[in-house]
Amino acid sequence: MAERARGPAVLAKMRPMDVTVVGAGSWGTALALVLARNGHTVRLVGRQSEGFESLQSRRENLKYLPGFVLPPETRFEDLEKAKPEPGVVVVAVPSSVFPSALGLCEAARTVVVASKGLASAGNGLLAQVVADSVPSASVVVLSGPNLAHELAKGIPTLAVVASADESAAEEVRACLMGRTFRIYVSDDVAGVELSGALKNVYAIAAGVSDGLGFGDNTKGALLARGLYEMARLGIALGARLDTFLGVAGVGDLFATANSRLSRNYRVGLGLGQGRSLATILEEIGQVAEGVTTTDLALGLAAQRGIELPIATVVQGVMTEQFDARTGVSALMERLPKREGIFVAP
Repeated sequence: MAERARGPAVLAKMRPMDVTVVGAGSWGTALALVLARNGHTVRLVGRQSEGFESLQSRRENLKYLPGFVLPPETRFEDLEKAKPEPGVVVVAVPSSVFPSALGLCEAARTVVVASKGLASAGNGLLAQVVADSVPSASVVVLSGPNLAHELAKGIPTLAVVASADESAAEEVRACLMGRTFRIYVSDDVAGVELSGALKNVYAIAAGVSDGLGFGDNTKGALLARGLYEMARLGIALGARLDTFLGVAGVGDLFATANSRLSRNYRVGLGLGQGRSLATILEEIGQVAEGVTTTDLALGLAAQRGIELPIATVVQGVMTEQFDARTGVSALMERLPKREGIFVAP
């Protein structure tokens, strides 16, 4: 007799834990929501400017993630007054202020880098900044196609957690994973972190293409070559190619480069429509990491003798060295190289 088809395996429920999330923007709030829904006790630490008043009075981030009430398992603390606590600390602040959040990680067993940007020094990795500042903690990087609003709504998606400490990565996976949020584990810390940071540059490029009124052929070609640039720089910085071809790379790039929920895509869209960067950022009202990541990525590439043509054009358009259409023309006039062979730096 044929065996009956089985349904999906039931997820094992992890024992409740105490987790601190630093950063009460849309991304930090969404992660706190996921953790609280999974039964963990969550401390969400943020600045007063991050919709903190509505978080305390209504348990809802009216400024950055309206419509989602955080469960009773969540408490809120002002960043200026919060003290380090043991356990797991998730850092989800803009990369420009990342070092200022590390004081809250001093007692942590595990620090999760959820920020998607680059450090301004060293090899550019925020994970290395944590390792240097809090050597007693295990460092885990979280990245993937995770638009905050969709994650909060429970729309199915995936992510990757990467760490040199496999047990720490498994612990973070168990904390976050649920029926609509599937988590993979990797040991390629550099690849996962760089994928999450660099894709923002190419999401801006995709927005520029749409803002200029170009079609899907243009954007498809642009993103394919953008992925090549991401991987080329990533490998030079110690990452593996396969990571860029997976959830953290291709998955995050295509989600971010095709969604009006993405701040970086909206930056590019506005630039393609001829608007100034300052005006666009003022309207968005949140940090678009790709703006600073472009400069930092080009700096890292220059140190290693690597060309990033698309990122260079993005930088030129943002700084008004030339208009968007001129930038695209410059890309089209470059002499094509062989396709299908990955050329290592």
